[in-house]
Amino acid sequence: MAIVPGLIVPAAQLAAEADLPGVKAGKTPDSAAAAKKFQQFIRTRRDSNGSPAALETAIVRYQPKGKDTAAKYPGLVVDLISVVHVGEKSYYEQLNKQFTSYDCVLYELVAPEGTRIPKGGGQRAGHPVSALQQLLKSMLELEFQLEHIDYTAENLVHADLSPEQFSAAMRQRGESWLTMMLRIMGYAMAREGATKSSDVDLLRALFDKNRALALKRVMAEQFEEMGGSLMVFDPPEGSALITDRNKAAMQVLHKQIEAGKRKIAIFYGGAHMPDFDQR
Repeated sequence: MAIVPGLIVPAAQLAAEADLPGVKAGKTPDSAAAAKKFQQFIRTRRDSNGSPAALETAIVRYQPKGKDTAAKYPGLVVDLISVVHVGEKSYYEQLNKQFTSYDCVLYELVAPEGTRIPKGGGQRAGHPVSALQQLLKSMLELEFQLEHIDYTAENLVHADLSPEQFSAAMRQRGESWLTMMLRIMGYAMAREGATKSSDVDLLRALFDKNRALALKRVMAEQFEEMGGSLMVFDPPEGSALITDRNKAAMQVLHKQIEAGKRKIAIFYGGAHMPDFDQR
């Protein structure tokens, strides 16, 4: 069976309750707990032989827990919609249909406030990043999120930091792209044995007769292990990449609630979801 990245798990299977619209800043205590929490939002489904069959993302619903909050905001629900940024075209088409059921969908993008992505992603031909994306797209026989999600829909709302705000948040925390790379290197060194194994799997996949499928399976395995690495990107003291961007999204969420919106989705990458869950 081919891997289908990003099949949506029905919200009822992963239902949860939380106080809304309050913000809680609790943190996952260790990498094992982080991995377990991450798998509530993105998981690998395996076949009877134990091989990856699908990479699945979840829609998790939150409702007011206290009677007073429920009375103040009747009918309020907030769904966390996890996304992987590379997947089947049908996956993104399914998400576009799902979005039509919400009063508003808050989406991530480090860009000036109110930015809307044009249909097709608006990528520049010849740009190095665009060239790399096209290479990955070709090798995996998959599609990119920005190319197929309809960000021009009226109910999609930008909910993220601007580039200036993101840079300021990194400076305030004493972070830089270099410190982030050092964290990743440290984590990779700690997992040296597992990393060697995954390198071998990647090499085998590159020369497999069905390369795209083999690479998808390697990718699914990496996603499954990603939960433990969340501590690299979002340590206990927080980070600009996860914590501060999530705070910005929560501010937009509160504004939308106060504006009368009652069915709201937060559409972000899976790595952001454990922190959102705490909030």
